[in-house]
Amino acid sequence: MAITAQQVRELRQLTDAPMMDCKKALTECDGNMEESVKWLRERGMSKAAKKSGREMAEGRVESYIHTNRQVGVLLEMQCETDFCAKSDAFGELARDICMHIAAADPAPLALAAEDVAPELIEKEKEIYMEQAKQSGKPEQFWPKIVEGRLKKFMQSVALLEQSFVKNPELTVGQLLHEAVGRLGENIHIRRFIKYRVGEE
Repeated sequence: MAITAQQVRELRQLTDAPMMDCKKALTECDGNMEESVKWLRERGMSKAAKKSGREMAEGRVESYIHTNRQVGVLLEMQCETDFCAKSDAFGELARDICMHIAAADPAPLALAAEDVAPELIEKEKEIYMEQAKQSGKPEQFWPKIVEGRLKKFMQSVALLEQSFVKNPELTVGQLLHEAVGRLGENIHIRRFIKYRVGEE
C-alpha cells in the first residue's frame, strides 16, 4: 500500500525515529501504526525503546472521581525522575488516563492483553466455543472463530490496547509512547483500580 507523508510524520512523532526508518516500518507493516511502532522498538530505533531499560524510581498516584460520585479511579504511574513526576505534563497525562479508565466501556481489566486473568480467558473460550457450535459453521472452523473472538476480547479489556476516549485515533499505549518522546523519560503505568458504588 502507498505510505503517506502524514503517516510518516505521525510515526516519527510517536517514536522520534529517523524519517526513512519510519517509512520503512510503515511499508513493512502495511501502514499499521501500532505494528510500526513495535517494529521500530524491536530494532531499537525508537526513542521509547532506548529509554525502556532505564530505571523508573519516581512517579505519582493520581485519582479521579466522576461528577456523579458513583465512579472513582486510582492510578499509579511511574517515571524516572522526581522532576518529571512533579511536572504539569506528567500530571495531566495521569489524570487523562484516570478519566479514560472511568469512562471506558468495556472497563479495562488488565494493563496489557497478556495480563488478562487465565480463568477469565478460559471462561470466555467456553462461551465462544458454544457460540461457534451454534453458528452453523463446519466444526473445523470453530477453533479459528474462538481464537479471533478471544483475541478481540483481550484487546478490548486491556488498557494499553483501548482507544483513548479523548482521541479515539490513538490507543492508550500510543498515548504513552507520545509522552515518552515529549517528556524525554520512560513512563509506565504500574497499576490501577476502578471503583463503582455497589460493585465488589
